[in-house]
Amino acid sequence: MTMPKADPVNLAAMIEDLRTLVEVESPSRDVAALTASAKAVAAVLENRLGGQAGFVGSDAGPHVHWSAGGEPKVLILGHHDTVFPLGTLARRPFTVEHGHATGPGVFDMLGGLVQAVHGVALLADRSGIEILVTCDEEVGSGSSRALIEERALACGAVLVVEGAAEGGAVKTGRKGCGTFEVTVTGRAAHAGLEPEAGVNALVEAAHQVLDIAALGRPEVGTTVVPTVASAGTTDNVVPAGATVLVDVRVETAEEKERVEAAFAALAPHLDGAAVSVRGAVGRPPMPGSASAGLFAVAQRLQPGLEGTAVGGGSDGNFTAALGVPTLDGLGAVGGGAHADHEYLVVDAMPGRATLIAGLVNAIRNGEF
Repeated sequence: MTMPKADPVNLAAMIEDLRTLVEVESPSRDVAALTASAKAVAAVLENRLGGQAGFVGSDAGPHVHWSAGGEPKVLILGHHDTVFPLGTLARRPFTVEHGHATGPGVFDMLGGLVQAVHGVALLADRSGIEILVTCDEEVGSGSSRALIEERALACGAVLVVEGAAEGGAVKTGRKGCGTFEVTVTGRAAHAGLEPEAGVNALVEAAHQVLDIAALGRPEVGTTVVPTVASAGTTDNVVPAGATVLVDVRVETAEEKERVEAAFAALAPHLDGAAVSVRGAVGRPPMPGSASAGLFAVAQRLQPGLEGTAVGGGSDGNFTAALGVPTLDGLGAVGGGAHADHEYLVVDAMPGRATLIAGLVNAIRNGEF
């Protein structure tokens, strides 16, 4: 197994780069903030790796792409958008204390980006390496999916630097996931004078929620969970409209097709009501087979490294669905993604950077 031979990782420099990225807030859908964040990401890439990082514009904001040149062999994939609104930094400033770095986005996934950059920096020969940092992963990757798939197919192997699973495990499989919106249309009427003249969209929505919840098959990893509902306008009016949002997670393509077909077939229970559905399982499942070869290499590089399948989705779902070998969860060790207690374990950063460097070398040398 080929390991990188270069200067050791500079942890102080990694922390400084992490501070730089965290202190440029980057909430999804805020194009101005994401533009500033993209410039900061590009500056870190160029400063540590040389060359020039390019910007790929989109309606969602700029994606950042860096390439060392040569025949593409490996794509390192991440994102620079976060779930935290502007102003979060003032309340939770970047801090390093008691072995943890905290601040908005440290774990998901700015720490992973920094580790990837410093891992690649360990390699004197960087040919064949590409790094793609998108700006819309947290909101479904609508503007970046085609670019992700194009570069994944061109490179032939993908390392995703999303945060690690519990205990530092890498992510060897992911469920497919999506959101469905069910809209119920009824007919308004006075709730006291003539309720029978109305068609109660809230009652219809209640029937739909029970039908939808019954679609789950936890024994095969399928969860179908109604999460948000709204109906009505005021307390003395039969509600004419209602909406229900549903989170769906599946482990197989067959379950994806079954659940999507079931949503399309939803029918009203009340005379005069109408039901419409939009949504899909937008991120296909990432099967364990997609990561098996790369995970075996990672275990040889770092004996004792564990892998696990998780319910959350990432852009690795897209690349794995194409048949491109993909290993996920190579980013920060820590926890609290999307929460105020988000943190990164500082001492784990050099080891993760070295692991990424070793994987890149193995891929380029055809060792998996």
